[in-house]
Amino acid sequence: MDQRIVIIGCGGSGKTTLANRLAVGFGIPVTHLDAVYYDDEWNPLPQEEFAAVQEELVADPEWVIDGNYASTLPIRLRRATTVVFLDLPPLPCLWGIAQRRWRHGGGQDGRTGVYNRITWDFIRYVWNYRTTMRPRVRALIAEHAPHVEVHVATSRRAADRLARRIITRLTD
Repeated sequence: MDQRIVIIGCGGSGKTTLANRLAVGFGIPVTHLDAVYYDDEWNPLPQEEFAAVQEELVADPEWVIDGNYASTLPIRLRRATTVVFLDLPPLPCLWGIAQRRWRHGGGQDGRTGVYNRITWDFIRYVWNYRTTMRPRVRALIAEHAPHVEVHVATSRRAADRLARRIITRLTD
């Protein structure tokens, strides 16, 4: 059975880690949207090109794609078989961002596209994600993915258990 998995969540929630784990568990390709959207100097791809690249990615029979990008989320949701929404509180997300920064230093991670830059705007975005973005993400899921199995994890432990359950159930 083909797996097309969308992973959404606040910065620092563990999207990249979970995406990598599921991709390895299923033996399917993973795409980190930050690596698609930003070039080496952290310049964004024009919106039309970004959408076109995602249309190509989701045309493949199997994939894991992580990243928010609400403006293009419908592209991924329409083809998804599974959605994982990492709905963690702000403090664990901020802690995840700090840990990533300590582990990998500043600058951009060429593999994932994540730019380890912590600004006050980014901290505010993370702190307010559940108030501002969560309702929008939930509405997009309801509108564009009523056919999809949706999982919500509200902690890192829950995300870990969920990954084990998804891999076990879907590979049996």
